Amino acid sequence: SEVWRSLAARCLAEEALRTDILCNVPTYKGKVRAFHHAFSTNDCSRNVYIKKNGFTLHRNPIAQSTDGARTKIGFSEGRHAWEVWWEGPLGTVAVIGIATKRAAMQCQGYVALLGSDDQSWGWNLVDNNLLHNGEVNGSFPQCNNAPKYQIGERIRVILDMEDKTLAFERGYEFLGVAFRGLPKVCLYPAVSAVYGNTEVTLVYLGKPLDG
Repeated sequence: SEVWRSLAARCLAEEALRTDILCNVPTYKGKVRAFHHAFSTNDCSRNVYIKKNGFTLHRNPIAQSTDGARTKIGFSEGRHAWEVWWEGPLGTVAVIGIATKRAAMQCQGYVALLGSDDQSWGWNLVDNNLLHNGEVNGSFPQCNNAPKYQIGERIRVILDMEDKTLAFERGYEFLGVAFRGLPKVCLYPAVSAVYGNTEVTLVYLGKPLDG
């Protein structure tokens, strides 16, 4: 424990340890692992930057641009969970999901970038649509009058590369499987945003807890 605590103190920003960003990652080993699975500073739109805490994306106020980011590490096997939450306005499009290395992380206009091609899968938190290959794959969650996302609300994303599914949870509520039949390729947690100065935080949790 002391070894991991020392490692955490060396590689994590003081803000990440001092605030509640990592409140759902109880161990120092888990916090270090989360840092290595955070947004990549080299694999994102030129219109965003990763804040000093190491986990939060800030989108600059650039007109007529949709901007995204992938994490440093992708997954081709196993089961994985991470949390995502918006710390600013969603704007007209705010998408969370997964992408291959080939998916674009920037495009012109205000669009649902994540899910705009066959290399990414996304859930637009603004209108509750599921997106893939440039098409709407239905609404999510599949219930009447599904509540809209609230700023600061943590969404848990669950990627199962064994069953080839992507699912979401809100709080302690399992919202269901959003996508099935995912390809056996390396998939990265990703987001795309359009609103100027909005911020999105992503924290890797590790293997999801069942039940």
